[in-house]
Amino acid sequence: MQGKIALITGGSRGLGRNTAIHIARRGADVILTYREGEQQAAEAVAEISALGRRAVALRLDVADASGFADFAQGAARELDTQWRRDSFDFLVNNAGMGVYASYAETTAQQFDDLVNVHFKGPFFLTQALLPLIADGGRIVNISSGLARFALPGHAAYASMKGAMEVLTRYQAKELGARGIAVNIVAPGAIETDFGGGAVRDNPELNSYVAGNTAMGRAGLPDDVGGAIAALLGEGNRWVTAQRIEVSGGMFL
Repeated sequence: MQGKIALITGGSRGLGRNTAIHIARRGADVILTYREGEQQAAEAVAEISALGRRAVALRLDVADASGFADFAQGAARELDTQWRRDSFDFLVNNAGMGVYASYAETTAQQFDDLVNVHFKGPFFLTQALLPLIADGGRIVNISSGLARFALPGHAAYASMKGAMEVLTRYQAKELGARGIAVNIVAPGAIETDFGGGAVRDNPELNSYVAGNTAMGRAGLPDDVGGAIAALLGEGNRWVTAQRIEVSGGMFL
């Protein structure tokens, strides 16, 4: 990855930050985005810089597609200013949020929020960034184990992830002519602050996950961040249009 540049949405915290660190350790520089929490973003940049890599943080609301053109212009300016380049190599569409509600009680507003963040956002942000993605580059989208197995309370969220899995195959097909590989990583239950930190902080839930996972524990951020970074490695350049579940064998 030496000399490569990765753009990671939601890279200031959680799995996005962990992914950014793993990518930096492999020799790539990082552009990370954040919606709020500027201090967290600055800390992530400092952590990457301490690894000897260059990093910048840009504000982005992935739920607001009207701002994507301006964001792309800002990213282009940073590429020119910081790297004297007009393109980056890897895009990781990581930014997300969770809604827990039964199918019968899911509101239209909750549904729209999930569409905007998890499907419409990645769909049109990637489109806006296409001129900046280098030929031969990579795109990694993020799904969820919940798109394979069903747990009550996640119908809307999992549906968005299912849509992203279909989109990934179409992106791989249509961008293949440029040598761009597109894959989607589906984490299982991970100990992060996602969803209020339930898997991390609720012992009963954590035990339930561990008891239904082949590897016998809940996932850790390093399990997923490391897998995404590995997928971007040179040895995986021929892998495209694939759904790769990183769940430790949850609900087999």
